[in-house]
Amino acid sequence: MPIVPDVPAQGGNQDDDRGSARPAGPPVRDEMPSAQSYGAAPQEPKPMPEAAQPAPQKKSAGRDLSAAIGVGVGLGAVIVASLFVVKAVFVGVIAVAVVVGLWELTARLQERKSIKAPLVPLAVGGAAMVVAGYVRGPGGAWVAMALTALAVLVWRMTESPEGYLKDVTAGLFAAFYVPFLATFVALMLTADDGPWRVLVFLLLTVVSDTGAYAVGWRFGKRKLAPRISPGKTREGLFGAIAFAMVAGALSMQFLIDDGTWWQGLLLGLAVAASATLGDLGESMIKRDLGIKDMGTLLPGHGGIMDRLDSLLPTAPVVWLLMVAFVGAG
Repeated sequence: MPIVPDVPAQGGNQDDDRGSARPAGPPVRDEMPSAQSYGAAPQEPKPMPEAAQPAPQKKSAGRDLSAAIGVGVGLGAVIVASLFVVKAVFVGVIAVAVVVGLWELTARLQERKSIKAPLVPLAVGGAAMVVAGYVRGPGGAWVAMALTALAVLVWRMTESPEGYLKDVTAGLFAAFYVPFLATFVALMLTADDGPWRVLVFLLLTVVSDTGAYAVGWRFGKRKLAPRISPGKTREGLFGAIAFAMVAGALSMQFLIDDGTWWQGLLLGLAVAASATLGDLGESMIKRDLGIKDMGTLLPGHGGIMDRLDSLLPTAPVVWLLMVAFVGAG
């Protein structure tokens, strides 16, 4: 917009009392008669220079995409290699991710809320939970979960009673949220075509997240849950559903024994829903803690928990639908 001098115009607002307070006497410089009042030809006012307008900003992803893509490709290579070489190695990968995720979660709880969820029994019990699920099935996972909960209760008794209830409550939540949900990935792996089931689970979750990002970034206008995650839009959710359903139909038809395309459509829809809810759930936790990321271990991604947020709640959904559609294997 043109630059306008900050001086009131002659004959301006009549309510401005600055003009009435001016003393009588010879006109000051600003009040000298203009050339137009002596009959001279009026001069055209020179146009004021336009103020420099800021260049339109492009939408930004808010992260270092180069680092994010590089880390994502590296993690994907490690996961696929361990998944199809030796199943037990991939179980170890799950256990390591669980322990690191628990460390990030308990550290943030202590830093931001002074909640001391006992890490040692959680880490040991969490790793045991994953292994028990792979070796002994769902029953083994439940037993390991119960023993981990008991260990959390007993371990915290060695410290002051003050804050005991909130500490053990946070510990039980962490045990369920991270290792117990991750155990369903190990349960998928036990099937004869287990590596392919796990691959489909990972693929659909990544495709859902990618579809939500791509469509939301380009077309997103209506907020999905502004109080929880202002960046998520309804258009992004539709993108997640569409991408996941297409990927699910192709995956079930060509990658899973006895799978059909219509089962893949339902699987993709369920994955899009659970992945979105998982993402919103962790956003809720991070908002309560007042942080952006759970950690800084993965450049461009944040921490391990920032990558597990949509995977953890999706694992039991995919395991259950796979069993319903094609059996336990």
